[in-house]
Amino acid sequence: MFQKILVALDDSPIGDHIFEEALSLAKTMNAALLLLHVLTPMEEGYPLPAIFPRTDSLYLGNEEAVMLFAQQWKDLEKSGLKLLQQLSDRALAAGVTAEFSQNTGDPGRVICKVATTWEADLIVVGRRGHSGLSELFLGSASNYVLHHAPCSVLALQGKLFESES
Repeated sequence: MFQKILVALDDSPIGDHIFEEALSLAKTMNAALLLLHVLTPMEEGYPLPAIFPRTDSLYLGNEEAVMLFAQQWKDLEKSGLKLLQQLSDRALAAGVTAEFSQNTGDPGRVICKVATTWEADLIVVGRRGHSGLSELFLGSASNYVLHHAPCSVLALQGKLFESES
């Protein structure tokens, strides 16, 4: 039924559980996995962008802030790729074909775009359970994916996994 499963991962506490659920499903279905991590400056825990001075400004004090932001972003990229490589290795050790990709942008839109390009049959995403105003202000990648995905979506509720920890 499902031959290509896209697994949208972040560095949240439920990420490993999402991976394990997707891996189990892939083993059962003899499906391939695409592990996807989306870097976005809008997520909690990401460095705040440095404020760039106007070009006609004499104030050059932001150079250090820009350098710090660039280093923090590079560290996040490395950390994300390391996580994806480790999970890919775990999938391969379990006998599941896996590849990975790290992209930058709005998570919901990137997930749907990659799913379309890769021709995924299923997207597995985590859901933190934001509702009301928090969902309005924080956004919800899983909500966007549920409404715009080119294929079936399995949204795993994060609160269920958090209670296991």
